[in-house]
Amino acid sequence: MVQSLIALSVVLAVWALLARPMQRGRITAPILLVVVGAGIEYGTYHAVADTLNSQVAQHLAELILAVLVFVDSTDVRGGLLGRDPRSALRLLGVALPLSIGLAFALGWLLLPGVTWPVLLVLACIVVPTDFAPASRILRDARIPERVRDLLNVEAGYKDGIIAPVLVFALALASGPNDEEPPMEALAEALPEIGIALVVGPAVGWLLGRLANAADRRNLMTDQSKRIIYVAAPLLSYSLSVGLGGNGFVSAFLCGMALNYVRKAQDKRRELELIDDVAVLLTAFMWFVVAGIGVIALMSGGVTWGIVGYTVVAVTVVRLIPVMFALLGSRMDWRERLLVGWLGPRGTTSIVFGLLAFNVLEGGIEKQVLLIMVLVVLSSVVVHGLSAGGVAHAFARSQARRHGAAQLRH
Repeated sequence: MVQSLIALSVVLAVWALLARPMQRGRITAPILLVVVGAGIEYGTYHAVADTLNSQVAQHLAELILAVLVFVDSTDVRGGLLGRDPRSALRLLGVALPLSIGLAFALGWLLLPGVTWPVLLVLACIVVPTDFAPASRILRDARIPERVRDLLNVEAGYKDGIIAPVLVFALALASGPNDEEPPMEALAEALPEIGIALVVGPAVGWLLGRLANAADRRNLMTDQSKRIIYVAAPLLSYSLSVGLGGNGFVSAFLCGMALNYVRKAQDKRRELELIDDVAVLLTAFMWFVVAGIGVIALMSGGVTWGIVGYTVVAVTVVRLIPVMFALLGSRMDWRERLLVGWLGPRGTTSIVFGLLAFNVLEGGIEKQVLLIMVLVVLSSVVVHGLSAGGVAHAFARSQARRHGAAQLRH
């Protein structure tokens, strides 16, 4: 474990010192962390993987996800659903359920012998998007601003929406013979979600109101304004778990409430500390998934069905539902294609996969972990390396359209 910590620290230091040239060379931090993490895990033989299947690892994964979903929910600008709420509702209310349904159906076809509750767990793992593998997307001026804003809103809310579905699916899949009666699973999941629905918004609202009042009376410093955003997800998570609720759903709702209530002149500056904390936690998760990947791939079990499921999960599972959901919107087909393609998988899928690994039994947990690893690593390559080319191709097509329009006039 000491060797792993040294390696992670060195990678972070190298990235911090050479971030700009690495970005120009399309070497993202996740790619670097995956390569080094895989080498460390191979050399130390299961140093990371041996600690995964434990209650401590499960709570750590939940806490990391709580911080990440909190950051996502506070990063939405222009109101609760951003600057284009209709398109955001199309993605979250139409494309997201269709994506889960399509992932479930394709799993049924490609993964024979896997029970339907486990297929639902897999769908929840492979659908969430995370822009860590291709963070340049949200800053690339060649991509229309409304597309970037929409992707940001979708990524901010999708994790929190899928989390309750995952809780229900895991409750189903953890029963005898990997299948508990749906009503019993629902009875287990609903109280957890119900507590989170109360605790999360209450903590966010209260902290937001207290911060506003303290700010008006000049009781806060610049540093303390940043710290309040670190305390919020930790408080909402721990309080919800202590009461028997779901911690990361609570943290997600806390972030939404705090972002809505908090009145500040420069809210982005106040979010800098929690953003940096999220970056470090994300780096840790990418390092861990590299170790998991070595163990999962070395253990065998990769079938053509798993390969096929990985390919469709990274491509059509998102693309087709998004294209359909945005029909009739203000976006043209090129922009709809951009939104559908630019959906990398990352930290959320990793954490959901680790949670499933700790809950499922009977050997199916290893297959779920293997699929998660293949989907995430494939997305790192496909989306991480294609983001710049996709943006360039879109900019060229737009230039040709404008040129043709000018010639016609």
